[in-house]
Amino acid sequence: MSDPRPIGLFDSGVGGLTVLDAVARRFPHEDLLYLGDTARLPYGTKSPETVKRYSTRAVAFLLARGVKAVVVACNTASSLALDEMIALSPVPVIGVVEPGARAAVRAAAGTTAPIAVLATEATVASDAYGRAIRALEPGRDVLHVACPLFVPLAEEGWTDNEVADAAAKRYLGPVAASGARVVVLGCTHYPLLAATIARALPAGTILVDSAAEAAATLVSTLPEGSWAPAGEEHGETHLLVTDASARLGRVAGRFLGREAAVLELVDLP
Repeated sequence: MSDPRPIGLFDSGVGGLTVLDAVARRFPHEDLLYLGDTARLPYGTKSPETVKRYSTRAVAFLLARGVKAVVVACNTASSLALDEMIALSPVPVIGVVEPGARAAVRAAAGTTAPIAVLATEATVASDAYGRAIRALEPGRDVLHVACPLFVPLAEEGWTDNEVADAAAKRYLGPVAASGARVVVLGCTHYPLLAATIARALPAGTILVDSAAEAAATLVSTLPEGSWAPAGEEHGETHLLVTDASARLGRVAGRFLGREAAVLELVDLP
């Protein structure tokens, strides 16, 4: 029998809506429950201890809402707190780092150049992608590049203009110089800048979207019999945030590619 419980997704803000969109495409008939901890974003500049505390509270909240799986749609939380969230949860918990690492290793097969990872400062400092990639391919070099300006550019909708081009050129020079031809978009904001990032890199560079890869992993993790049955009706999406504002609604719309649904304000303990 199918499992009517929703799929839960968690991010520090609205960037994880790129993951929600990927999951919705894979599971069009499932109900989705998205929690953005917008009152305490960004996680990328906080200590590992704080990220672990915030992340476990968010997952506990989703579990109390009766989800059947949790997708951690936040690279920082996936990098620093995934083990703690898995230990807390009786349902599957999927991060975005390991799926992205697996896809990058597949894309780089037969080459010897480094794999580049673009991410927040906290994700870079954690070496989570590096550890995941080296676990799959011990001899592979990994080049981490922190791109902090990409987040506000994505949120402001400045994803394809001279400012975005200048930031990409500044950040991505070392990637081109390294010879890397597989680049992981290690932050859920970065897919919105994919075209700009691609222009700043050599032709033929492969961009790996961890959001899409996490959604694909969910397909293989959830038993097929638990999926909502196919029908004419699409599943419902509920967006929960810990701080709501008119600007947040506009930003959420940019990530969804359409007007955002009503954002429900909730309080985390």
